Amino acid sequence: MSSASGLPTSRSGRVPPPFSLSSLASLVDHARFNNVKWRCALVFAAAGVVGTAFGSALGKEVDGQKLLLLFGILMLVIAGTMFFKKRTTGNPTVKLTEGTAPHLLPYLLAYGVGVGCLAGFFGIGGGFLIVPGLMAATDMPMIFAIGSSLVSVAAFGFTTAGSYALSGLIDWPLVALFISGGLIGGITGRYASSILAARKQLLSQCFAAIVALVGAYVVSRGWPALLS
Repeated sequence: MSSASGLPTSRSGRVPPPFSLSSLASLVDHARFNNVKWRCALVFAAAGVVGTAFGSALGKEVDGQKLLLLFGILMLVIAGTMFFKKRTTGNPTVKLTEGTAPHLLPYLLAYGVGVGCLAGFFGIGGGFLIVPGLMAATDMPMIFAIGSSLVSVAAFGFTTAGSYALSGLIDWPLVALFISGGLIGGITGRYASSILAARKQLLSQCFAAIVALVGAYVVSRGWPALLS
């Protein structure tokens, strides 16, 4: 079973919901600096909620240790793809309008449902999936994808949290600790991403490196599942 904070746990354990509240706080901060493509973000999030509800139902049926290992492997794959992929400048003016909808909407819906399903399955907010998903769907620069991803992180988080809460799998004191840390980390991360925004390749590589480090740790925690 997956921990909604990001790390899957045992089937019998109680898990905290994703960082929905801290994501909202970070979203407000990014919005102040115009780093959110609202229409793209809302469509992606709406599509993702459908996938999240489905994915979370499946995730609760999977052994926690095996889910942990799969989660870590997925993080390493995403990190490798982002680290070695040649970065373009992207399109900072991209918008979802009546004119661009025929091109953008199918991608936003498809990527949204797919990313949402994975986020729900692993019980996570899914930021490390949503950022590359938004970039692939719209060609927006990473700084905008990071800000816009917070709409989906919050939406996916509340959906997954509701599913786990109905199953009695929420550790509320632990949730409070995660939210407190998430608020501090979110503000710090926004300043860091703004500083690195001008150096798009470096921002992408830093993002990938962090995902890879966490992924390696998660794999090391889940590896015993293959030996049992």
